[in-house]
Amino acid sequence: MTVESPEKLAEALETVGYLADDGIATAGFLAVALGRPLFCEGEPGTGKTSLALGLAEALGMPLIRLQCHEGIDAAQALYEWDFPRQLLHLRALEAAGDGGLDVEAAEQSLYTERFLLSRPLLKALQTAPCVLLIDEIDRADDEFEAFLLQLLDENAVTIPEFGEVRAEHPPLVVLTSNRTREVHDALKRRCLYHWLEHPDLGREIEILRRKIPALGEALATQVATAVQRLRAMELLKPPGVAESLDWAQALLALGMSELDAATAARTLGSVLKYSEDLDRVRAKLDKLLA
Repeated sequence: MTVESPEKLAEALETVGYLADDGIATAGFLAVALGRPLFCEGEPGTGKTSLALGLAEALGMPLIRLQCHEGIDAAQALYEWDFPRQLLHLRALEAAGDGGLDVEAAEQSLYTERFLLSRPLLKALQTAPCVLLIDEIDRADDEFEAFLLQLLDENAVTIPEFGEVRAEHPPLVVLTSNRTREVHDALKRRCLYHWLEHPDLGREIEILRRKIPALGEALATQVATAVQRLRAMELLKPPGVAESLDWAQALLALGMSELDAATAARTLGSVLKYSEDLDRVRAKLDKLLA
């Protein structure tokens, strides 16, 4: 699917439940139009991962996700050889040859697509067009960033035993970072960049109402207002949109139509995840709900 403008992309995203502001819609449109990776940075819970999910659904493309973590390497991200099947194949060749084996032919037969286990990066090159989400790249190390450069530059990777795999149609790449460390300039230069903020009050109310149709406007406004105030406090982990949704769903499950101090105190665990934050907020519940 192609999009004609940022406004058209925003409309397409809205149909799949992602409410994009002008900045997000423009960044997403340019990534599609220019064929450039999109590097999204921001606090946890600002919708970076959800943007990739929304783009895949709105554009009618499969989503392939690589979740980064400390120590991730090429074998986990790109490919592995299926050694057990290769061993069985060798034994079958030996049995068929009555113990004799053409070593060179056998070796060539081992390193074929039949025995290649595609991990997310290779699968994206083979599947494209698709959306490739490289999630939380800041958790990976410098060596893995360097490994990504060929893929972002050429939409291709080289497997020594197999050869080059090149995407017929480049994937739409979305990289996300929570900025737990700085990502190197070499990687950023290859991408369009967008910093995602938490939604403003009006958009957060709209997100709550869209995602939870049973939620009344009054309760949605109370939850969104309270969460906005929580983000203004000095908390260890300010709540994101996901926590707003959890809180609203918890209140609905309790049959609440409005948020009062007693119910807020009972359900704060839906929106805050550190005991220090819970203690700090419980002491200021009256101001939170004023």
